[in-house]
Amino acid sequence: MSNETEQETTDLVHGSYKDLLFDVRWKRKRARILDRDGYKCVVCGSTENLTVHHKQYHVDKDGRKHVPWDYDDKYLVTLCNVCHRRGHAMYNVPVFEV
Repeated sequence: MSNETEQETTDLVHGSYKDLLFDVRWKRKRARILDRDGYKCVVCGSTENLTVHHKQYHVDKDGRKHVPWDYDDKYLVTLCNVCHRRGHAMYNVPVFEV
């Protein structure tokens, strides 16, 4: 992990995860995933109310979540709000220390 990433992870402790979703780095990452997935939900094919979902969460050795853009694209997927909510209701997102 780079020093910049370590600092970003540390900063997460002082801000809310929701606030980080407005960061330009997340917006760029999100746009790339939406484009990769053809601007449609990979589960149902909907093009309405799309979100980018983390298939797993990463934490540092102290249990702090990594910032949302600090993930390989393979850990992110486009879902509509309905499938996203349904998925979270059915499954727990796995958490890995990295």
